[in-house]
Amino acid sequence: MSFLELTEKRFSARKYTDEPVSEADLNYVLECVRLAPSAVNRQPWRFVVVESEAAKQSLWEAYDREWFRSAPLAIVCLQHKGECWTRAADGKPHGDIDVAIAVEHLCLAAAERGLGTCWICNFDPEKMKNFCEDPAWEVVAIVPLGHIAPDCPRAERKRKALEEIVERR
Repeated sequence: MSFLELTEKRFSARKYTDEPVSEADLNYVLECVRLAPSAVNRQPWRFVVVESEAAKQSLWEAYDREWFRSAPLAIVCLQHKGECWTRAADGKPHGDIDVAIAVEHLCLAAAERGLGTCWICNFDPEKMKNFCEDPAWEVVAIVPLGHIAPDCPRAERKRKALEEIVERR
């Protein structure tokens, strides 16, 4: 499968089967996350695999959607605010960007393995603090991971034309 075919295959899956994600698939996805690039190779991230019912209950308090509950596991994606590279010219920290790159590696690796994911950023940050009790850590995203249900809704993929997003000088 070409990279273009992979990016076309990946979508925000919002319904999963109860089939568990195999250790081989999970390890493959996590290895792709580990190899993601980051600014100055700081890798200011941590990824918490949430599988236990108690941990899932905690997640559902921060983001409670029926479709989200159908995923067999989720990955909480965190940045360490003190470890990320910061651009000297204007003080812009790059931790969010670094984690976003790694999360997209996660999503594309999962799609390659026939699994579904969905970026979740619309969670209650206060209720996510139990995943990062140290205030230096911040949750950036939650990504459910699982086998896509046959009747999973798939939203129409609307994308702007290249002419609308690319400028050449």
